[in-house]
Amino acid sequence: AVLVWHFHSQARVYNSVAVQISDDPKFEKDVTSIFNNDYANALGLGAGKDFAYVENYEGKLIDAHGVKGRYVRLHSNGNTSNKLNHYIEVEVFGKAAP
Repeated sequence: AVLVWHFHSQARVYNSVAVQISDDPKFEKDVTSIFNNDYANALGLGAGKDFAYVENYEGKLIDAHGVKGRYVRLHSNGNTSNKLNHYIEVEVFGKAAP
């Protein structure tokens, strides 16, 4: 799972949020998107189907559904108040490789 906190002291929605996992540090092959609410494909990663959400103090918990990988990459494209992305904290949870 990946838990993401953006700025949350005001109600705002972050645009085009995408979270990807890969074993490739350059994210050029074997990339899996575990969250993508970029319905307009502004990031060029493909149109997302996940819903936008209002940030709050609990953060956004994203289930990785068992996807395996070593690297995590996060994308976003501003928010409903300004053009900033405000990543406050990101936590990644997983099991160690056998």
